[in-house]
Amino acid sequence: MDAQHPELKLPAAPAVVQETQTAHKDKLRARRWKEGALGYLFLAPCLVLFTIFLFYPLVKSVYLSFHLTDPRGEVAAFVGLENYINLAASGQMWNSLKVTLLFALYTVPAGIVLGLIMAGLTHAKLKGMKIFQFIFSVPLALSVSTASVIWVMLFHPSMGMFNYFLSKIGAGPIQWLTDPSWALISISLMTVWMQSGFNYIVLLSGIQGVPEDIVESAKIDGAGPIRTFVQIVFPLLTPTVFFLSVVSIIHAFQSFGQIHLMTKGGPAGSTEVFVYSIYKEAFINYQFGTGSALALTLFAIIMILTFIQFAVLEKKVHYQ
Repeated sequence: MDAQHPELKLPAAPAVVQETQTAHKDKLRARRWKEGALGYLFLAPCLVLFTIFLFYPLVKSVYLSFHLTDPRGEVAAFVGLENYINLAASGQMWNSLKVTLLFALYTVPAGIVLGLIMAGLTHAKLKGMKIFQFIFSVPLALSVSTASVIWVMLFHPSMGMFNYFLSKIGAGPIQWLTDPSWALISISLMTVWMQSGFNYIVLLSGIQGVPEDIVESAKIDGAGPIRTFVQIVFPLLTPTVFFLSVVSIIHAFQSFGQIHLMTKGGPAGSTEVFVYSIYKEAFINYQFGTGSALALTLFAIIMILTFIQFAVLEKKVHYQ
């Protein structure tokens, strides 16, 4: 047959293998492309929403921070870094930063400690604990406006329950929201209570994740409940506490609703946190360029604080 048809020759084996591998790679590449396209198709709605409500406002804020604007928000003139320089030279930004740092100092440690205490008390498998778990988690279900209205009534100088209890022990009334020395403390008390539901649920889930055999071994060795919690349970809770500290500090620097509803930054700027300064500069004074510069400054501060926490505090976190 070879003599009659000399032109018919079988391809060499390596060439066949190479062609097969190439075809297989092409099929894999086409399949990956289709899977990637399908993934981006499912992500498209989220990407559109992120672009509209996150990426575009961020780019727009950066653009406006280098310009002066008119009351309609239209760009009037390019000023470069002048907005940032004026903010650094003014006392308003530093006062807002001081108030925000104090607010975070008042609320973050107290909120985490309160959540730890409530979670530790209700972790015991006793009859009726479900009722207390429900009560302690109720603040999570309330909006900022509802909680603010409740606490404004509690802080009322003549009809509020706090001053009523003070009168019963012979103490004079306190102007909770109108006294500059008490206003920030009052807002902080309300914020600690409002965040207690979230802190409690997160910490309770963390405690429930601690292996029971470790706790039982400590009890067999004679360790009391306090010693067991401090030396065994709490080290295993450090990842949860670290997460809460990062989230709580970010939330403290972004707090606005309760301050706007209860004190409007007063009295005498004693509760004017950073976010309220941004709101006042942009939507009351109609200085959108300066407001954008303040917003980007706040973004930088939060980012720096978060990096510091990860660099310092995460080293003390005990991961299982």
